Amino acid sequence: MKHDQPQFSIIGDVSVDLVLGTLNSWPKIGTEQLLPRSELRAGGSAANSALAARHLGLSPRLIGAIGNDDLAQWLLLQLAGIPVDLQTCASDTTMSVGLMHADGERTFFTSCGHLQHLTPTFVREHLPPAPAGSIALFTAPFLLPGLRHDYSQLLAQASARGYQVALDPGWPPEGWTPRVHEEVEGWLAHCDHLLINELEAMSIAGTQDLTLAVQRVARLLKPGAHLIIKLGAAGALGHVDGQSTHYAIEVAHGIFDTVGAGDSFNTGYLAARLNQAGLHDALGAGCRTAAAILPRFPRKTITAGELSHCLQPSP
Repeated sequence: MKHDQPQFSIIGDVSVDLVLGTLNSWPKIGTEQLLPRSELRAGGSAANSALAARHLGLSPRLIGAIGNDDLAQWLLLQLAGIPVDLQTCASDTTMSVGLMHADGERTFFTSCGHLQHLTPTFVREHLPPAPAGSIALFTAPFLLPGLRHDYSQLLAQASARGYQVALDPGWPPEGWTPRVHEEVEGWLAHCDHLLINELEAMSIAGTQDLTLAVQRVARLLKPGAHLIIKLGAAGALGHVDGQSTHYAIEVAHGIFDTVGAGDSFNTGYLAARLNQAGLHDALGAGCRTAAAILPRFPRKTITAGELSHCLQPSP
């Protein structure tokens, strides 16, 4: 990579996912249930985004943490080919078990593990100054308590080092309390790209009207920032400078594994922006990336560059 080319860095949660399904009904306590499908793989929003980038033939820098057990070594093997800076923490590796339900919904069980210990100092040391046009994607601050208390400053420092700041905050485990609202509003003031789903948008805005939510959330961002609302099967909505655009896409039916759909979208969208794509084309790249990855199970069978067509502008 040439040093004067825009860089793509991803900062956030790296863990292990065990995806199981399909679960038709919740079993009684003390019983055992056989499930026909499973995959053990690298997970967490940051890792999912980095893996999607690898599928697109890109090499983003992934900054995060791992534990100090055998599972951490296995996790490193799954991230082969991705430039990583991962803080080794004196902890077991964080793991999420995702249960896929017959109606398409999901249930997750996640251990605390090493994600509790990623430090702001480590992130600062591994996020160097970048050329114009570079992007730093920050993910899952609510799962990273070691970063969370210093998060606004981290975002501001990334911006000062030349990055456009992209943020996918996820859902706060404690809910959208007044304190969380105040905290998140402090983060949004540093964002060039805010990547959230419609429920998160309405929760931040305090309204069930999505149109009103878009207007309210957009006012919390820095001038000229892009608000991106992920709409699932309905595509995605982009809003900048008071104008909105919608990108619709046909999604395959009967998808078993929707884990990481939003993360895959994030990567496709941001990769297109790195290539100077406009808002509508970037929304399309995000939707196509998610739609191409989701039907694949197991995901480990996708090879680097196999989905590079997703970044081509729509005809």
